[in-house]
Amino acid sequence: MQTLITLFLGLSFFITDPSLITSKVVDTQSSTVTWNAYKVTGSHEGTIKLKNGELEFEGDKLVGGQFTIDMTTIACTDLKAGGAAKLEGHLKSADFFGVDKFPMSTFNITKVVSRGTAGAYKITGDLTIKDKTNQISFNAIVDGNEATASTQIDRSQYDIKYGSGSFFDNLGDKTIYDEFDLTINLITK
Repeated sequence: MQTLITLFLGLSFFITDPSLITSKVVDTQSSTVTWNAYKVTGSHEGTIKLKNGELEFEGDKLVGGQFTIDMTTIACTDLKAGGAAKLEGHLKSADFFGVDKFPMSTFNITKVVSRGTAGAYKITGDLTIKDKTNQISFNAIVDGNEATASTQIDRSQYDIKYGSGSFFDNLGDKTIYDEFDLTINLITK
């Protein structure tokens, strides 16, 4: 019995007490999410906005969070006027993100592990795009009211096949790579 009590008390130090968790709301106007996508003949870049989000802390330690991404805000920043509008329209179409049917995507943090330095974490969570959910992991830095991270997403895991060499043969220089990069800079209130 003594061993069982000792084990229980020892484990209680590793369980997050919900009453000690505080949330910091993400300032969606000050925060940025940029994307870079690649094809055989070059690349494109742009932005996408968060609809809402929050980071959860126990003291000054990150323990969770959740975010909603407004897919209707996909913008291209490397092309001018008509070219940008054409690419944005295509990215919003059913060929890619299908924003008419799937206007929002979400990311929910499921695990946070310290990387041994204050504010440095490995984050694991569930990313949902087009009603398909996959687990992703990436490193992040939290410094005061700012959190930064970069990750690579494989669009083929979300049923986004257009121009993918993983699904179609003989695309040649029309091939669009499956992976795209996201760079996230969150500012909390």
